[in-house]
Amino acid sequence: MIRLNYDIMRYSFLYTNHMRALLFCCVLLTAGLCSQQAMAQSLSNTQALLEPSGTQYFQNQYLANPAMAGADTGLHINGAYRNQWNGIDGAPRTQFFSADMLLGSRVGAGIHLFNDEAGLMQRTRVALTYGYHLPLGDNGQTLHFGLSLAVSVQRLDYKSVNGDADDPSLGAFNRRDNYFEGEYGMAYTDGHWNIQAALPNVRSLFTGDNKAVDGGTIFFSAASYKFTPEQGAVSSFEPKLCYRGVRGYDNILDAGFNVGFLNNVANVMAMYHTTKSITAGAGVNIAQTVRLQVMYTTQTGGIRTYVDGTYEIGATIDLFK
Repeated sequence: MIRLNYDIMRYSFLYTNHMRALLFCCVLLTAGLCSQQAMAQSLSNTQALLEPSGTQYFQNQYLANPAMAGADTGLHINGAYRNQWNGIDGAPRTQFFSADMLLGSRVGAGIHLFNDEAGLMQRTRVALTYGYHLPLGDNGQTLHFGLSLAVSVQRLDYKSVNGDADDPSLGAFNRRDNYFEGEYGMAYTDGHWNIQAALPNVRSLFTGDNKAVDGGTIFFSAASYKFTPEQGAVSSFEPKLCYRGVRGYDNILDAGFNVGFLNNVANVMAMYHTTKSITAGAGVNIAQTVRLQVMYTTQTGGIRTYVDGTYEIGATIDLFK
C-alpha cells in the first residue's frame, strides 16, 4: 500500500511538471505572437533574414532558437553557404557558422557567426549563447532556456562602388556605431515533441529603441512531433509547423516534414512557406558523424518571373556524442 501511494505521488509529480512545461511554452508562444501588436521588437538593422537558412528547420535548430545550444550531447559544428538569384550582379551570398556543446549536465554554450553580402552591403553578426537545460522527468522530458548576446556590423564595400568612392555619405555610413542585441528562447523536448519559441530582439522590449528595417524577425515559434517506426526503411518521420513574425510583412507560416531512412543514414525534407515558396532538400549522414544537406528554395511569389531561387548547402560535424 505504501509502495502504491509512492508510485501515485511520483506519477502525479512528473505529470504536473510535464503539463507545466507545456503550459509555460504555450504562454511564451502566445506572448511572442502578441508582441508584434504591442511594440516593435527589433534592435538593429542587421536582423534575421526574411528567408532564413533552410538548415534551421531540422539540421541546425540553434540558428533559430538560442535555447537549442547544447540541447543534445556532444559538440556540434555547423556551416552553411547560400547563393541567391544566381547570375545577377550583386546577388546575395550568405555564410552561416555555429558551434554548440553541452558543457555539463545542464549547461550548454554556443557561438554563431553570420555574414551576408548583397551588392555594396556587407553585414556581419557574431553571437555568444548560454543555454540551460532543466530535466523534468526520467523519459527525456526537458525544458530548455537560451540567451544570446550579439554584435552586428554593417559596412559598404568601397571597391564595389560604381561612382564617386570619395562621397562623404559612404564614409558616414561606415562610421556608424555597431549595434548590440540580445536573443531569448525556450523549448520543450521529450524525444518526440519539440516545442519552441524565441524573441530575437530582447533589448528593444525594455528600451523601446527601434532601429529596424523591414524584413527583420519579430518572433519565431515552432512545434514538431517525431515518429520513430520500429520496422521498415523509414527510421523517422517528423512533421513541423513554424510561425514567424516579420517586420513590415505578413506573418509567415512554414509547414513541412523531415523523413529519415535506413537508420537515419539518409533524409529528405520539404517546407512550404506562405510567401508562396518551397524549400526542399536531401542529405546523408556519414558514420553518424558528418551530416551533409543540399537544399533549394523556390523564389517567392512576387518576383519568381524575374530571378532564380536559392541554393544552399549545409554541413554538420557531430563529435563526442
